[in-house]
Amino acid sequence: MTTTSLRLYPDRLFPADERTRAVARRLHASVADLPIISPHSHVPAQWIAEDISFDDPAALLITPDHYVTRLMHANGVPLHELGVGQGRLDEPAARRAFAHLCEHWADFRGTPVRYWLENQFVEMFGITEKPSRESADRLYDTIAAWLADPANSARRLMERFDIAVLATTDAPCDDLTHHAALRSDGSFTRRVVPTFRPDKYLEAAHPGWASLVQRLGETSGVPVDDLPGFLAALQDRRAYFQQHGAVSADHSHADLGTTRLDEDEANRLYQLGLSGSITTEQATALRRHLVWHQVRMACEDGLTMTLHPAVARDHHRPSFERYGADIGADIPISVEVTRALQPALESFGTHPNLTLVLFTLDETVFSREIAPLAGFYPSVYAGVPWWFLDAPDAIKRYRRAVTETAGFTRTSGFIDDTRAFCSIPTRHDMSRRLDACHLADLVVEHRLDEDEALETIHSLVVDNPRKVFQL
Repeated sequence: MTTTSLRLYPDRLFPADERTRAVARRLHASVADLPIISPHSHVPAQWIAEDISFDDPAALLITPDHYVTRLMHANGVPLHELGVGQGRLDEPAARRAFAHLCEHWADFRGTPVRYWLENQFVEMFGITEKPSRESADRLYDTIAAWLADPANSARRLMERFDIAVLATTDAPCDDLTHHAALRSDGSFTRRVVPTFRPDKYLEAAHPGWASLVQRLGETSGVPVDDLPGFLAALQDRRAYFQQHGAVSADHSHADLGTTRLDEDEANRLYQLGLSGSITTEQATALRRHLVWHQVRMACEDGLTMTLHPAVARDHHRPSFERYGADIGADIPISVEVTRALQPALESFGTHPNLTLVLFTLDETVFSREIAPLAGFYPSVYAGVPWWFLDAPDAIKRYRRAVTETAGFTRTSGFIDDTRAFCSIPTRHDMSRRLDACHLADLVVEHRLDEDEALETIHSLVVDNPRKVFQL
């Protein structure tokens, strides 16, 4: 008989073995209530600066979260029925989107999305009735009433979630007005920092690239007629971001190539890009050269550089043309790390001012390439699993794959990488529980003393992210 109630088990995600579970409980309890450090998210700074209240349950839980929309789309729900690309929904449309989630609740069995949503429903909204076609309106009304309470505005939630640091993701020409407002607000005690994300400016084959370059020149006040000027303009914007609190730069391309070109050849390709006559192969060569320069800049200005490659963006072109990007149609691909990064690491891998964090959607490279690189280069850290790999079993595989070669100190803190604001605390708690599981295994196998495990889990939650992201 199928249960109709929702409940959270105190030992969720912990090992089945009683002895190991007891150790995991103690380890998790030691960090369960520590503040959240979120050094990579996609929550807009505007939400916090304007202390918004979320419109409706669909706008809170469904439309901005491509994890939620993509699986329902795979099970036959058109994206526009979930609010994607529709702007602000009226109440009937929001109720329809939420009803789809309830009717497709079984499709999320075994996924991290189901885990996150269950935690939010029970702990945040006080819901104990399982989502279904019959319960959809009741649950919608419960969440809508919760949203109408002024105590659940964005800033109040940031306080309640105990988010000490929240990093946003921002384009080089963003004016960062909302970040400036937050920094000047003496009543706001949390820290919201921008992240420099120049991807589109490094891909010369993309339509509209010349217009982006022109805007970069206008925004920075630096002439961009040639490649040295373009690089100077990027460096100017990096400095602007740092003035507004940025601690890192974020990069996501199809590969990790960092091959440096002859500067005259690179400038020739740059001119081809401006004229719109550059080929895909030439643009790839130029982008790899530009990424090398981004590593150079990171050595000079100290921004932590995060790299997360291996995504086939907008895999379904008709959906992209109708709804735009970031709708769940980005698909992981394989990636090569060691040879691709060698040019940059030969130049800067031992530079004392470089911090390079390597993420991947291709978990086959965790133990084969990323861990060995992090285990040798003082500048390199292994980024925790994120996006497609931020699931319990994948996180466990990561710890086993990386720790033996790189230990715990060469890994970043947990990265929630989300637009779904209310999922942040449950994602971080999931990570803490899973780290407790891995450490508990080491304790009961007599590979680690429990006092060392307690020190280690504290480092994973607090010390590592503060060190890696200079917080």
